[in-house]
Amino acid sequence: MNAANNTASNLERLPSGVDGLDTVLGGGFFKSGVYIVQGVPGSGKTVFANQLCYRHVAAGGRAVYVTLLAESHSRMLQHIRPFTFFDESVLADRLSYISAFNNLEADGLKGLMDVLRREMRARNVSVLVLDGLVAAAEAAHTDSELKKFIHEMQTSAVFHGCTVFLLTSGGSPLRVNAEHTMVDGLLELEERLFDARSERFLQVRKFRGASSLRGKHSFRITDDGLRVFPRIEALFTAPPASAAAGAALSTGVASLDALIGCGGLPVASATVVIGSTGTGKTTLGVQFLSRSSADEPGLLMGFFESPARVRAKAQALGCDIEALESSGALELLWHSQGEHVLDELGHRLLDEVDRRRVRRLVIDGLSGFFEAATHPERSNRFFSCLVNELRRRGVTVLMTLETRDVVGSTVSAPYGVSGFVDNLIFIRFAEVRGRVTRLMSITKMRDSDFSVGVHAMQIGDAGMKIAGIHASSGDVIPSAEPVEQPGIPFVPSSSRGNTDPA
Repeated sequence: MNAANNTASNLERLPSGVDGLDTVLGGGFFKSGVYIVQGVPGSGKTVFANQLCYRHVAAGGRAVYVTLLAESHSRMLQHIRPFTFFDESVLADRLSYISAFNNLEADGLKGLMDVLRREMRARNVSVLVLDGLVAAAEAAHTDSELKKFIHEMQTSAVFHGCTVFLLTSGGSPLRVNAEHTMVDGLLELEERLFDARSERFLQVRKFRGASSLRGKHSFRITDDGLRVFPRIEALFTAPPASAAAGAALSTGVASLDALIGCGGLPVASATVVIGSTGTGKTTLGVQFLSRSSADEPGLLMGFFESPARVRAKAQALGCDIEALESSGALELLWHSQGEHVLDELGHRLLDEVDRRRVRRLVIDGLSGFFEAATHPERSNRFFSCLVNELRRRGVTVLMTLETRDVVGSTVSAPYGVSGFVDNLIFIRFAEVRGRVTRLMSITKMRDSDFSVGVHAMQIGDAGMKIAGIHASSGDVIPSAEPVEQPGIPFVPSSSRGNTDPA
């Protein structure tokens, strides 16, 4: 670590009070720093600043909110009153709102600086917000005069131990303004439209003293205020630890476990089950979760089938998942098909995994994640890092992915899927002698001696069952009686898996 980083590590941090933002900043703002928060009207600057102030005074600090050309204080308080962070009892005593526009208009930047110094000194505040930097910039006759104002602000902030936030709607991301070169950090808030839906983003364009997570991070404005969702692929980059060799979790289908060399899905692995609608993907997920217990807690994250429908399906298969829910061994987490934020889904999943110490996880419908991505090119990187993080936390993941073709001889995997999973299972419908039957193939099972071939699959009152090998003639040969099909070389059981029979 170099001398600059050593110095930065000794600086005291100021929590932002915004969920997820301190993670982006690497620990929060630096105390006595001066920061610009920039964004067009409606991007969330006022909510951010008020949230920071109220959370700061709730932790024992003192703050002052100074406005220039802005909405009246009474109107501002009306707008922020519904947020959970609002606390009327702190007003005037620990949090004050004042207007300094008349001072700016009468005496320019010098008059404004006098007011800010007086407030820092008289109220002994540790956070000061100046809402309307664009008005101060317009009052400056030259860039040099504005730089001098920022310099005096920095000097006063250090002398009084006060962290300053300057809010502005001025400036362009492509233009470097005079004030940008002087401050300790620059945060930009924006809202972008993607066809009919919009998404909010936060970007740390400058942050002196420490490394921050670069790029844009999604955020929402909720009843609790702003919540930032750091990009999964920027945050989680640590490789997973190696799982115990040979350790496996049963799929809940004994005949399928028999096809997998280690007797189930390898612990801390990721499996994708691909197939068209109705082939049995959710059924396999339900049976996998039916083996949940206090030692192996389970979680179903679904997008398309409601918890009530999942329970009904489980009951029809003879799986009493309601008892597992009652005991706390299993939880069903459902999302409607609304407008979701990709990273919000990822963070919510990881939070639930941590909260419940989940060991068995089913994501029923990867397309729910894909459809949430406003930047589809992120999908492979996002899933690679999310799955790696789940592996690192010791979770065995089974994910389902629907394809378009209902009946056919082939099932194609979307580009990139095989790159972020350990195991691939294909289920499809095939027409055989005028009847439609289900077929299953295991095409990838990392570090496992699995059985290759096309297997006939049945779903009945007892759940899913592998009936045997599906011969090209349409006959089903019990698994104990392997057969070499025309054009398909037979691989003996002692050489199962990704083995070249030649």
